[in-house]
Amino acid sequence: MTHLAAATAPAAVPARSRRARIALRTTAILLAAFFGLASALPKLFAASAAVEAFDSLGWGAPGMYAIGALELAWAIGLLVPVLSGLAPIGLSALMVGACATQIVAFDGQNAATPLILIVPLAALARSHRTRNAELLSLLTRRTA
Repeated sequence: MTHLAAATAPAAVPARSRRARIALRTTAILLAAFFGLASALPKLFAASAAVEAFDSLGWGAPGMYAIGALELAWAIGLLVPVLSGLAPIGLSALMVGACATQIVAFDGQNAATPLILIVPLAALARSHRTRNAELLSLLTRRTA
């Protein structure tokens, strides 16, 4: 391996115990269920509370559907091995936006919730960070 290849190779990740793997998978499943079912679907099916919230922001239906679609896509990504490193990063970015929106538009009523969700998302992003290199490799692979 050349010096350049060694510098760009992903760091070796120590083998995880069975309990750690189960805990990480359970966390991913619970977060996927929360984001997919409890957060995205009410937006995508235009639940009255979601419509009201997005209308009060001035974002209307397009904003509501866009956020719902992103949440659902990233929630599914949590369960897809090659996307499991990128999905928690995407959801964390949405949560930063949600927190800022809560603070600015809703006087911080529920600003802590998105911040709390970032903690397990960060743990998943860190534990699956080597998946990002795999995804990049798949995206840049050239056929001969």
